[in-house]
Amino acid sequence: MAEAQERLDTSVPHPARRYNYWLGGKDNFAADRESGDAVVALFPSIRTAALENRRFLRRAVELLAGELGIRQFLDIGTGLPTADNTHEVAQRVAPESSVVYVDNDPLVMVHARALLNAAPGAGPTHYLEADVRSPEDILREAAKRLDFSRPIGLMLIAVLHFIADEEDPWGIVRRLTEALPAGSYLVLSHSTGEFLTPEAVQTFRTSAIPVHLRTHDEIGRLFDGLEVLDPGVVSISNWRAEKEPGPRPDESETATDCAVARIR
Repeated sequence: MAEAQERLDTSVPHPARRYNYWLGGKDNFAADRESGDAVVALFPSIRTAALENRRFLRRAVELLAGELGIRQFLDIGTGLPTADNTHEVAQRVAPESSVVYVDNDPLVMVHARALLNAAPGAGPTHYLEADVRSPEDILREAAKRLDFSRPIGLMLIAVLHFIADEEDPWGIVRRLTEALPAGSYLVLSHSTGEFLTPEAVQTFRTSAIPVHLRTHDEIGRLFDGLEVLDPGVVSISNWRAEKEPGPRPDESETATDCAVARIR
């Protein structure tokens, strides 16, 4: 833990800590808050989007652990622990569920070790410090903790919009999904720029934490070759949200697409 804290640079904003700020958490620093406020100036409903993104995660994990019978999860870009973490949602449905979390912020590792402990009798939770840009490293380490002969739920929640086109997010998804057995599932959300001006989209790309907002069609390509479940690639505010309390936010307020897809 001391080693992680030594590598923590609080003067540079990080997506996990900025997201924590939008969710009303306390595990963030001045640089994260400054970056977060700059995004609010461009996209005032970002806090609504962050909350809806967590609700989408909850609904998707409930589906996988419940109706679809998934008992293993690989959550890449997990962020700082908050309410309804993947293992908490899964283990409410199926206590034996196991989760491997992956993030590249040392602060996340500090909190993960302290907070992401499974309840007595529940399946194990693990944490890897790694970057989604290195799928081979993630797969190699995850295979030490998950059984790759059985289906796995792959979580890529609000992480791929930090990957530039030249870093090939579509190839990253393909490499990860090709390594998983048939009957696994991909759960993915990704911010879109379709509700912002071109100037705002460009500002996001050149900000302190570059965000690569993509079109609905570009996000849809992330699911190529997979069997996308109903209702398809839609706004996080609309994905199987019939039981969520109203009024529901408009898709322009969340500006984030999502889907759940089966790996064949």
